[in-house]
Amino acid sequence: MSTPAVTATVVICVYTEKRWDDIVGAVDSVAAQDIRAAETLVIVDHNAALLSRAQQTFGPQGVRVLPNAHKQGLSGARNTAIAEAAGEVVVFLDDDAAARPGWLAALLAPYSDPTVVAVGGVAHPRWPTNRPRVLPGSAPYDPNATGELDWIVGCTYTGQPMQQAEVRNLMGCNMSFRREVFDRVGGFAEDIGRIGKNPLGCEETELCIRARQAYQRAGEKIRIVFEPRAAVDHRVSADRIEWAYLRRRSWAEGLSKAAVSKLVGSDDALSTERSYVAKVLPSAVVRELREGRVSSAAAVVTALACTSAGYLRGKLPGATAGVRLPAAGASAPATPNAGG
Repeated sequence: MSTPAVTATVVICVYTEKRWDDIVGAVDSVAAQDIRAAETLVIVDHNAALLSRAQQTFGPQGVRVLPNAHKQGLSGARNTAIAEAAGEVVVFLDDDAAARPGWLAALLAPYSDPTVVAVGGVAHPRWPTNRPRVLPGSAPYDPNATGELDWIVGCTYTGQPMQQAEVRNLMGCNMSFRREVFDRVGGFAEDIGRIGKNPLGCEETELCIRARQAYQRAGEKIRIVFEPRAAVDHRVSADRIEWAYLRRRSWAEGLSKAAVSKLVGSDDALSTERSYVAKVLPSAVVRELREGRVSSAAAVVTALACTSAGYLRGKLPGATAGVRLPAAGASAPATPNAGG
């Protein structure tokens, strides 16, 4: 097993024993990589039973298992990991994702460029059966194919680059940052991070934009890179392929984008989305109708309508009044809380 040019801490944040098999799969997939991470951290989000089980199972394997020492939620768990991480690069893998062979090597390779401060990869959906009708796709029977609405289930979607490219932000399922980014700009904003099954998010988008703005103000050029060779398989649960989840997730995306706009400005917060709405979504509707897939064409229209409505709701006075930015260096751990 070879050693990468930069040291890496791989972080897996967990919150429920219902995903135990997925958690084991995620940890095992990191251990099976052809290059070694400096360490693997499992951060348990305010769940004492899960914390005990994870410590007993993964501790003997050399995995550090720690409780979330911050506000309950994914952002708090990630900030706990940032404070504890020893690696030069902090890598985040979702608890229901399994890394493919070569994932870590591909994710760390771009860091040979000193201007690269963050690298993310592909998340392929692992459907309960086949691609559902509610989510469009040009190749519905190809397990590696993307669809225009796959972001709804936390996966790479049509419209993202197909080869290594610089991007505005990374997706949380499969991403990494130089440790120095958090020292410079602080951690994830805990007021917009996910808590349990609550689909509010966009904290990764906000962090990437905030980092770029901070470095630009200092006159420094940085790059945030999307590397498709760094691939993971992301399990999609049955409840996430229903119309109700599409509407709820789209509404939450709109609310989250409104919160991000408050923090970093609407120009940066919506720069990628404008092109996506103007070009990618109309093409999807036309294709799905041409192929006779009326349901998935309707899903595109529904997702756009719900996202837009959520965004407008989030822009109303007071709607995001409690949202605030973390300070630089604010990821230092508080008193650990192992309880739920």
